[in-house]
Amino acid sequence: AKCVLLHEQKMADSANAKDPQRKAEKEAAKAAKEAAKAAKKAEFKAQKAEQQQTTAKAGEATEAEDISKGNYGDLPLNQSQSRPGRVYVPVQDLTEKLVSQTVLVRARIHNSRATSKQVFVSLRFRQLSVQAIVGGPSISKAMVKFVGSLPLESIVDIEGTVVATPSPVTSCTQSNVEIHVSKLFVVSRGDPRPPVVMADLERVESDAAGEVGLETRLDNRVIDLRTSTNQSVFRMQSAVCALFRDYLLANGFTEIHSPKIISAASEGGANVFRVDYFKSNAYLAQSPQFYKQMAIVADFDRVFEIAPVFRAENSHTHRHLTEFVGLDLEMAFNEHYHEVLDLLGDLFVSIFKGLQAKYAQDIEIVGKQYPREPFKFLEPTLRVEWPDAIAMLREAGEAIGDFDDLSTPQEKLLGSIIKAKYDTDFYILDKFPLCVRPFYTMPNPEHPAYSNSYDIMMRGEEIMSGAQRIHDYALLKERAIAHGVNLAEVAAYVDCFKYGAPPHAGGGVGLERVVMLFLGLPNIRKTSLFPRDPKRVTP
Repeated sequence: AKCVLLHEQKMADSANAKDPQRKAEKEAAKAAKEAAKAAKKAEFKAQKAEQQQTTAKAGEATEAEDISKGNYGDLPLNQSQSRPGRVYVPVQDLTEKLVSQTVLVRARIHNSRATSKQVFVSLRFRQLSVQAIVGGPSISKAMVKFVGSLPLESIVDIEGTVVATPSPVTSCTQSNVEIHVSKLFVVSRGDPRPPVVMADLERVESDAAGEVGLETRLDNRVIDLRTSTNQSVFRMQSAVCALFRDYLLANGFTEIHSPKIISAASEGGANVFRVDYFKSNAYLAQSPQFYKQMAIVADFDRVFEIAPVFRAENSHTHRHLTEFVGLDLEMAFNEHYHEVLDLLGDLFVSIFKGLQAKYAQDIEIVGKQYPREPFKFLEPTLRVEWPDAIAMLREAGEAIGDFDDLSTPQEKLLGSIIKAKYDTDFYILDKFPLCVRPFYTMPNPEHPAYSNSYDIMMRGEEIMSGAQRIHDYALLKERAIAHGVNLAEVAAYVDCFKYGAPPHAGGGVGLERVVMLFLGLPNIRKTSLFPRDPKRVTP
């Protein structure tokens, strides 16, 4: 046992003697490793510095070679810092008259096609477009690369020379000229990955493969509205309002503005939007009907209004909206309500002629995406009386009663029959059955089951409903009771006729429907800027 203890003691002494040596070896190895690491790091840093210096020199050389430096780039955010008074040329003015002149133009990049030496850019402003070329001996490769990389839909200011094209640029409205660009600056960049692209939005209706659905269009309406087609649609919508207003003002009408928050349903029905009105209820106006008539009773003689109309109809059709723009008119007459029909026929002919004369290019632009037969109308406007219309439908095989209202398919069928017989898309259907019209409609004196009322039709669809109104207090009260109207709710309207009222008639037109049918578009949502229907209240 003593020998074992002595042996263990020797082993321990030997291990203790070796520890300093091992420790020294470890420290030396660690120091060598750290030195190698530091040397490697220093070498990497030196290489990086050399590389940066080389890159900087190359950049300086590139800048020195960029002959277009200062002629392109992104403009600072416009916060109205200055107003230098530069003259911008509208795209519509870019014609052969400006050849060889230098112009400044602001537009969107509609499309671009780059080659190694130049970029062809299609510039768009509203429904108009022009080609621009960036390239040539005076333009650097860096500028060509910059322009070619810009996202579509970016807004740019370009300066360049107007040049006549050797052959028409068929993809642009300004087909006989192009701009050779010397300067291009970005005002606002487009998103390089938009939710919808212009090329798909502008596909011809028959191109089902790339068709963008209506709901997708409406979800991205701001982009959709940029298309040339939509720009033209809403230019013509604006024109219909202007032509409507100009004609009526020239014919002695006064424009009025009636309230849209009312105490009772203006059409006497249930399809109204009820709203909380402080401690009671009110309704959004279905039409300015009562107020137009009250203005006539107040001796305004002839009135019209262009204003929103609200209909709480749960209709999911191609022609119904819950909010639309109403073009309404009312006028006193002397002898017969056909005095009003004469004016209405002339009014619409004036509108159609105005569109054809002043907006032929817009009609053509829309027709490229939605090909349709041109809208046809007669002078004077064709009138068809209700019994004759029923007879036409029966001859075509329709089973319909003398006093049945027309269904939508029957309206379309009657329109096609009249088009084949009279070669017109526009006519007035007169003397509707009294039972299908509102309580304030004047009964026909010769045939009391009929009325002095009418619809105006375009391409087989109704755009205006109108009538001679009852202007006699006792008869109006009687008809209201017969229709189950609560007299207390319409007292202000009914009572005004106690004090004497001239015979009068009028009607209301849906603006969006007129534009849709004139152009032959498939859905009224295409002619409403931001449409409202039972399923859509945004954007």
